Amino acid sequence: MQSQRYTDFNTYLRGMFGCRVQKITVDAGLTCPNRDGTLSTGGCIYCNVRGPGTGAYLRGLSIAEQVRQGKDRLSKRYKAKKFIAYFQSFSNTYAPVETLRRLYEEALTVEGVVGLSIGTRPDCTDEPVLALLTEYTGHYLVWLEYGLQSAHDTTLRRINRGHDRACFRDAVERTRGRGISICAHVILGLPGETREDMLETARFIADLGLDGVKIHLLYVVRGTPLADLYGQGQYRCLEQDEYVDLVCDFLERLPERMVIQRLTGDPHPEELVAPAWALKKAENLLRIRERLEERNTWQGKRIVWG
Repeated sequence: MQSQRYTDFNTYLRGMFGCRVQKITVDAGLTCPNRDGTLSTGGCIYCNVRGPGTGAYLRGLSIAEQVRQGKDRLSKRYKAKKFIAYFQSFSNTYAPVETLRRLYEEALTVEGVVGLSIGTRPDCTDEPVLALLTEYTGHYLVWLEYGLQSAHDTTLRRINRGHDRACFRDAVERTRGRGISICAHVILGLPGETREDMLETARFIADLGLDGVKIHLLYVVRGTPLADLYGQGQYRCLEQDEYVDLVCDFLERLPERMVIQRLTGDPHPEELVAPAWALKKAENLLRIRERLEERNTWQGKRIVWG
């Protein structure tokens, strides 16, 4: 048994670049087909108007300014030497290709930026977008982060996701073989899902042979349909110990080579309704590591091929 219980992102990056590498969150001011009326105007039930972004675009900060500010902050805090520009807010391939080219290349002009990480939906990457990202793979590390959330179409409809499991699989297949690393976002604790449902999502992404995964806790944010359900007593948040065990169960079903980019979420404190323990990120990560030790388990332990 290895001492490293899971393949964490920082270790992966240090092995690739020989130094501390940090992601810099970038807000490009883009939107989402689940918000602009193409699919829906409401978005997913857990996402408010602000979404997961920093608000930097609305404050008038250019991409380069955001990257430079992030670089200054993270180099002081973590002694980071190199950086990845992480286009996080909403769907960051949902724009004309030339607009995307301008945004991505503005980030890449900042000294020390060695890669791009692009957060998007599986229904927002057509051939021109994938061809553009492929152009950068010869000189930069490129991650494409697809929001899956769940491998169950019933759940995807329930949360108003606007795409199905087959759409995600198709996007992965079209992205493969281009030098682009593929990451899936999944959420634990979605309405109506059982433990077995969540572990089936783990098996689904394991079978697809993805390069990485981000595991998120579903927390309730003000101004969302989920907040309404919670207020009406129709949604129960996961307890901390429940989540810790689920993460360990999930990791056991992922291939050891898959990079674990995230194990929980980062709610904005002023927006969080519940659960309060979601704000205790360091404690939650420590509990996950301790639980893996207690159970003497690790990433990939329960994979059964064939």
